[in-house]
Amino acid sequence: MSETNAQKVQEVIIAGMSKTVANYDYAMSELEALVAANNMHAALRIDQGLEKPNPATFFGKGKVVEIKEVAAANDLHIMVINADLTPSQVRNLEEQTDIQIIDRTGLILEIFGNRARSKEAKLQVKIAQLQYQLPRLRTSISNRLDQQAGAAAGGGGGFTNRGAGETQLELNRRTIQDRISHAKHELKELNKDEVVRRAQRDKAGLPNVALVGYTNAGKSTTMNGLVKLFGKGEDKQVFEKDMLFATLDTSIRQLTFPDNKQLLLSDTVGFVSDLPHNLINAFRSTLAEAANADLLIQVIDYADPHYKEMMATTEKTLKEIGVHDVPMIYAFNKADLTEADYPNQQDDQLIYAARDEASLQALTSMIKAKVFKNYVTTTLLIPFSDGDVVAYLNDHANILKTDYLADGTQLTVELNAVDAQRYEKYVVTPA
Repeated sequence: MSETNAQKVQEVIIAGMSKTVANYDYAMSELEALVAANNMHAALRIDQGLEKPNPATFFGKGKVVEIKEVAAANDLHIMVINADLTPSQVRNLEEQTDIQIIDRTGLILEIFGNRARSKEAKLQVKIAQLQYQLPRLRTSISNRLDQQAGAAAGGGGGFTNRGAGETQLELNRRTIQDRISHAKHELKELNKDEVVRRAQRDKAGLPNVALVGYTNAGKSTTMNGLVKLFGKGEDKQVFEKDMLFATLDTSIRQLTFPDNKQLLLSDTVGFVSDLPHNLINAFRSTLAEAANADLLIQVIDYADPHYKEMMATTEKTLKEIGVHDVPMIYAFNKADLTEADYPNQQDDQLIYAARDEASLQALTSMIKAKVFKNYVTTTLLIPFSDGDVVAYLNDHANILKTDYLADGTQLTVELNAVDAQRYEKYVVTPA
């Protein structure tokens, strides 16, 4: 595909059922943003006012006729619906409207399929795509998602039923099930490596801080700002862009502050309302950084009028992935796009702007107050023969006072739990 074709925006219809969704206008604006994230443009919006979906076609008969006429009159060939449809609803709608139907889960899977970069993310998305595709082998008239899942699985143009009968359909189903099992096995092997890496990080005794929140709230921008201030020289910036699901991979960076205190900071995949369960399950290992964190920073788009709904979505998703009772800082980002004064801290809440250094310093102070509160201040007397210990502490601890005595170097120092235990033998017992 040429670069010009790859960048061509597809005009689509978006549609929803207003009486079955709370905060309907917000839900549709979110759908429009998701559509844009998939290189599409919502050219038209169609609303249905039924109390409950039609079990056969989701929309009522009159609305189905309207959709067909509107699509034909405007030369539109795709409709994205803000709901999860059954395979039969998709099939019936496509047959009666002569356009392609994409439901909410299908749309999000397309976005994730296009954004996955690492081997782990690609496997996670592939599993979710194939699980979604399995009951829909005969529903898609254009095979858009089928082709993506087939390509992701390494198998050409998908597994849609080509009219070869029930035997071929069953063969296709078994093929997809086999590929799901194979992908899960590959992912399990990758996860073993990550478990080892996580154990090594835990052994180092460094606090783990995870950025979580709604997609496009500014997590990556916040992380890049902190890495620029406190990261190592070779630390790379993480990818950031003003769009939903700019990155799917969890990035981890080590921060070292002027007082030599250190922590690990992770940037996790963003959330969105009604994130498909297959994706939550597939990304559970990636989101384990949040579950294992000592502190969560929930980054919130304070400039968005629906930020409270976004916070509710984040809280709900965290519960779904098993995150409970982890301390949290509520970081209200993009204050520079509002009339609010910033940085402004109250208890565990901070109004800030991720590109403002004073804001990042305020956030840093809050983080340090949380994760280093259990550090101990102690006095060590280290013999001159153990100069390597003094060198280590000068590089990795906050030295408050240094005295050179006849029998060694005496340090008053702040230590984390691991180092406090490691150097317990040097502790000077008060007289």
